[in-house]
Amino acid sequence: MNVTHMRTEIAEQPEALRATIDALLPCAAEVGAIDHDLRQVLLIARGTSDNAAVYGSYLIQAYAGRLATLASPSIATAYRSRVDLSGVLAVALSQSGRTEEIVETLAWAHDCGARTLAITNGAGSPLAQTAEVALITQAGAEVAVPATKTFTTQLAALAVLAIGLGAPLDPGALRTVPDQVAAILARPLDLDPLVDELAQDSGVVVSGRGLAYAAALELALKLKEACYLHAMGLSYADLLHGPIAVVDARTPAILLAADSGPTLDGTVDLAVRVTGAGARAYGIGGGDRLAAACSRALPGPRLPEWLAPMGLIVPGQLLTEALSRRLGLDPDHPRGLSKVTQTA
Repeated sequence: MNVTHMRTEIAEQPEALRATIDALLPCAAEVGAIDHDLRQVLLIARGTSDNAAVYGSYLIQAYAGRLATLASPSIATAYRSRVDLSGVLAVALSQSGRTEEIVETLAWAHDCGARTLAITNGAGSPLAQTAEVALITQAGAEVAVPATKTFTTQLAALAVLAIGLGAPLDPGALRTVPDQVAAILARPLDLDPLVDELAQDSGVVVSGRGLAYAAALELALKLKEACYLHAMGLSYADLLHGPIAVVDARTPAILLAADSGPTLDGTVDLAVRVTGAGARAYGIGGGDRLAAACSRALPGPRLPEWLAPMGLIVPGQLLTEALSRRLGLDPDHPRGLSKVTQTA
């Protein structure tokens, strides 16, 4: 079996995270230097970067005490509206730093009175040059179209951003993430039963809540991109408001949770409800409690909830790559996609 670029880049995440954390933690002071009378954070992104932004939104609101919301770039690029963004920090995320819509929206935010910051893997990119402060991730070149190491390093950059905005989070704990991701990669994961079962399905629901929601959204996107599954990423709170009706014997649920935190109980309860209705529930993370409630489970990272998404996505990435190959697809080159997506 030839090793795919996606599988190689999944394995490169510990070093990419270590390099990113080492490079960016000293920048927390630079973030703090622009934090004068900022009341809100506006996160500007698309695709995988938008899923990372969801993590940033929860992290900043839960720990830094600021309102953090996701932007609608069309307000800037299609409607060309003016919005009062005084007192706002606009944070634009783009792996390449070359997505024109994101660059244009960040420039628009500046013109509307916002302070600006970029998170990108593209040093010297248009996005980095547009921002007042740029947090450059150290993922290195990423060949496979489905993002892996650029996603997890964006999460690390967002953790640094939260620390810079005054969140009482331990930088030392952040430095443990690369070793925890390495431990997941070194652990023998029995993916075959999940792959064999998911290969028979045309759809899947992927769910988490709170900080884990970002990892659930990202796993759903990966399953769409690389496996062509109809994958629905939902907060479990939203799932219970109606869409749970689609979960049945042919549409399983993948549930993600940290091993601790305020959303674990609800995730376990959801697994019990899914399996009790005769459907399959696959757990990622959540410790022994979620594993016991699910049909099958993959262990997650031993990390506090605020850092867990950087590890929770890794078993999902491995599952996606294996399922794509099982389906006879090329996970490196999904149909209709390119590494940089431009939208009008």
